[in-house]
Amino acid sequence: MEELLSTQENLNHQPLQSKWRLMVFISLCALLILFVPIPLATPKPTDRVIHIDATSFQFTPAEIKVNQGDRVTIEFVSTDVVHGISIDGYDFQLTSDPGQPVTGTFVASRPGMFRFRCSVPCGNLHPFMIGKLRVGSNMLFIRGVLLGILAVVAAIFSLKKSKESKTGKTS
Repeated sequence: MEELLSTQENLNHQPLQSKWRLMVFISLCALLILFVPIPLATPKPTDRVIHIDATSFQFTPAEIKVNQGDRVTIEFVSTDVVHGISIDGYDFQLTSDPGQPVTGTFVASRPGMFRFRCSVPCGNLHPFMIGKLRVGSNMLFIRGVLLGILAVVAAIFSLKKSKESKTGKTS
């Protein structure tokens, strides 16, 4: 009789141990996705020329994507009043009088997302004259997609385990 009770207790603890193992495994996978570098093919650095127009409290284009290591030449022109451009995180600044293009070059050496702003007060909406410079690939998005897939897989396993425990099956 004692053997039967001891076997029954082991069967009752087995699903709990299985759930803990699954949780530890999923947690380790999530940590790997977050912190292990993802090997992606990086293109060779190239010279890029980007034309930016500044007018009426906006930059055109408002978002620029370059690869890490690219040598970026910005042709900057203001169309209405004096505007400037400065890139956060880089020592880069240009100022253009209306209709007078100016050119500047920098190397996109640091990966990430950087804001560029108008550096000359140009009117009431001047603080909102902002653009984005993306250097390199969007690793945050890639990691987010991988974590989402892991969450779906964990939910499927969890539902499967709970269905098995309700029907009395043990695996």
